[in-house]
Amino acid sequence: MRYNFRIFKSAIVIIFIALVFTSGCKPKEIRIIETTDVHGVILPFDFVEKQPLDASLASAATYIRQVRDKNSNLLLLDNGDNLQGQPEEYYFNFIDTISPHFNAEVMNFMAYDAGTVGNHDIETGHSVYDRLRKLYKFPLLAANAVDIKTGQPYFKPYAILKKEGLKIAVFGMVTPAIPTWLPPELYSGIEFRDMVKTAKKWMPEILAQKPDLVVGLFHSGWNRSFNKESDDTLTENGSAAVAYYVPGFDVIFTGHDHNTANEKFVNSTGDTVLILDGGSRSEEIAEADIVFKSGREGGKKNKIITGSIVKLKEYAPDKKFTTHFTKQDSVIRKYVDKVIGESTASISSRDSYFGSSGFVDMIHSMQLEITGADISFAAPLSFDVNIPKGPVTVGDMFKLYRYENMLYTMRMSGSEILKYLEYSYSGWYNTMKSSNDYLLKYRLGKDGKPVMNDGRARLRNQPYNFDSAAGINYIVDVSRPEGDRVRIISFSDKRPFIKEKIYRVAVNSYRGNGGGGHFTEGVGLSSEELRSRLISSTDKDLRYYIIKAIEKRKIIAPSPNKNWKIVPEEWVKRAVSRDSLMLFGTAR
Repeated sequence: MRYNFRIFKSAIVIIFIALVFTSGCKPKEIRIIETTDVHGVILPFDFVEKQPLDASLASAATYIRQVRDKNSNLLLLDNGDNLQGQPEEYYFNFIDTISPHFNAEVMNFMAYDAGTVGNHDIETGHSVYDRLRKLYKFPLLAANAVDIKTGQPYFKPYAILKKEGLKIAVFGMVTPAIPTWLPPELYSGIEFRDMVKTAKKWMPEILAQKPDLVVGLFHSGWNRSFNKESDDTLTENGSAAVAYYVPGFDVIFTGHDHNTANEKFVNSTGDTVLILDGGSRSEEIAEADIVFKSGREGGKKNKIITGSIVKLKEYAPDKKFTTHFTKQDSVIRKYVDKVIGESTASISSRDSYFGSSGFVDMIHSMQLEITGADISFAAPLSFDVNIPKGPVTVGDMFKLYRYENMLYTMRMSGSEILKYLEYSYSGWYNTMKSSNDYLLKYRLGKDGKPVMNDGRARLRNQPYNFDSAAGINYIVDVSRPEGDRVRIISFSDKRPFIKEKIYRVAVNSYRGNGGGGHFTEGVGLSSEELRSRLISSTDKDLRYYIIKAIEKRKIIAPSPNKNWKIVPEEWVKRAVSRDSLMLFGTAR
């Protein structure tokens, strides 16, 4: 009996040791969630349209809380463009600069581990993003945003995060195309360098720390048509170039392009990289699941990596989240509901695609009034919005003018103005051969017909690049080929328009820095020449001046200037009715 007991006891010990050993070898699992391009969609309410939202960062908070309840090994990352898009960001950026910034309060509450700065975050200016990076309880990254004086990154280049005894390196970069869109005053002392060269510089230092996982967090889009033979890597959407040319990354989260992606990509050394893009406006989030196995390969642990895109409409807003920010919700509602004037008519951006419209011409009139310029260029910045007749509120101005652009006054010759308009209308209208042709340019399928989404066609190009002009009278003949459609008759005050003469032109800072290509591709100006054309800039964004002007006038009567039209008129009349039905579901 004693012998049998010893055998039994020994067996128990062996089983216990085996269980301990097996438990110790259990694969470690980590989940990484990326939010990107939130653009102020934090609370479940659209403060511009003044209606509830079925997806917001409050919905993301619900999902994230559920994940954390099941798995404490969660890394929460953000990929930039948080500080522009909804009034709650604008209010805490520029109106109330004393209270704690709403965005910092939110991201700290959600316990982010790291974030990358976006171009629209830089657009707010030093006073805003410098303040926020001190308020965030997590590192703000951008290795290729370099301090000109020191030659070192202005933000942190990367962060080493630890979970379950594992080291995760998160390397951040921002699109280097920022100088194309923003005035230098907003990023004074910073230059934005090539993403591939920057990643090649920092990767050896990162790998020297022997991380178990290397994550890219790039506020730059995923370019599926990336040309591996091209030498040009200094591009707006450079994530694919980095993924291909810079070995070492296990996962790359992208953003900026407002698209979603979940795909495997083979780099120049034959390694596979998971690419994830989390969409925009809190409609989706990107998620990577990593299972670490025993053993190492190439200095890093063996692992299985899978990705997914989570649609947040399926998740109700987190009650703890919304309750915590009740005060800020109340403050913003009061701000956007403030009445600044009275409008004698309703105005809609829908008219902007078919000729002179009250919506865009209101912007034109403000730009001409503020600058005293000869000519104004402006576009419908929102695809389909309406400002009703009656009281005009601060919130309505976010419909009229969605972005925080400065207002530039620039020098242009008459011939350059003509080239500018030719470029704009070439991206806008088809060349019609009969009244049966489409007027507008749509996204086309393989069959050559417009791609329909929920019964609606989608424009090929962005509405914010559809510039028209005020201050001059002109005709756009869509029966003629691109580049030879626009005929400028005279100034609207009857002055002759002379191609050889130099004029003062009002444009927003996005356009004045080359955004949309009107000045560069259209007129043919180099970046250096373009900068030399700037006469002056406002010190505040254009929306600020529009609000002040309406408060001063008290009554506004928006109506089309009718300073330009499209011909042949009979063709256009039929096309407008058909195109309006395709775009908006109602004939015009």
